[in-house]
Amino acid sequence: MSIEQKKILVTGGAGFIGSNFIHYVLEKRKNYSIINLDALTYAGNLNNFNFLSEEKKKRHKFIKGNICDKETLENIFKQDKIDGVINFAAESHVDRSISTPINFIQTNIFGTFNLLEVIKKSNTRLVHISTDEVYGSLGKEGYFKETTPYDPSSPYSASKASSDHLVKAYHRTYNTPCIITNCSNNYGPFQFPEKLIPLIILNCLENKTLPVYGDGKNIRDWLYVLDHCEAILTVFEKGIVGENYNIGGNSELQNIEIINILCDIVDKKLNKKVSSKKLIKFIADRPGHDRRYAIDFTKIKNELAWSPKYKFSDAIEKTVSWYLDNIEWVKSVQTGEYKKWIEKNYSKNRTPF
Repeated sequence: MSIEQKKILVTGGAGFIGSNFIHYVLEKRKNYSIINLDALTYAGNLNNFNFLSEEKKKRHKFIKGNICDKETLENIFKQDKIDGVINFAAESHVDRSISTPINFIQTNIFGTFNLLEVIKKSNTRLVHISTDEVYGSLGKEGYFKETTPYDPSSPYSASKASSDHLVKAYHRTYNTPCIITNCSNNYGPFQFPEKLIPLIILNCLENKTLPVYGDGKNIRDWLYVLDHCEAILTVFEKGIVGENYNIGGNSELQNIEIINILCDIVDKKLNKKVSSKKLIKFIADRPGHDRRYAIDFTKIKNELAWSPKYKFSDAIEKTVSWYLDNIEWVKSVQTGEYKKWIEKNYSKNRTPF
């Protein structure tokens, strides 16, 4: 008996988590093909797919486009029978949301609305990827559950909370088959170097200042991106429509602890004689900086038999090694050469993949 072929639309698929998810699915599901829709803003990078084998490239189709463009979405659904949508497309950096909130409102709210309007007509299954930041900040005790009231602190988390509410409303009002996942902080390959872990790795490498907000004791739950990818695929294939699933890494650490760990790993791998910890500099805290995030993933563990497989100590070593082993990828992002290449070579009638 032949295995049923599935075609999945992945929005925001050239970003950090989206590209890791595409790699993961093409490896784990030989009967899946991917349509990758990405606007290629600063964090989208087609170099992430240079690592695909020729066989996998045949099951990966890239389309340059924005979920804010409803016509583009409608054309994709007209041209292909889409079996499911995984929505990663989002502006996601808190600092940028504080300085330029309009981009977050546009993409995270209006873009999600467009996607829901198109999906509503086809009744296609949607997994909407959200964040634990919609819940606000925790004290020293307790964990975010799926029933925790939303209490966003930044324009970013407020825009994601709004998009979550839209998804829930479309399920309840139109019976659109939607599922929401809320995850903790991700780390791993292909992450844009403005985020904490790749920023610290690369600044250690270049002997640059290691900036730490406030006292550095803000706590995050860290989730290795491949564990997250497995969880998303599990939710897509087995999750109950209309439900939320929290996805956590069971690895709570203070920011300053993360930085010290990264310094030690980089120093060891590069045989540095002077500790990178001397580069640490405490700076003024970020406005509205949440103190602690921690995920209770009991629901997805009990109902869908998922739990993180990677130990933080092992996965953070793998992550540091990836950045040190892929300096050309890093340089292409840092120098803007990749953006220039896209502008020079890309047109609506010609895609790189």
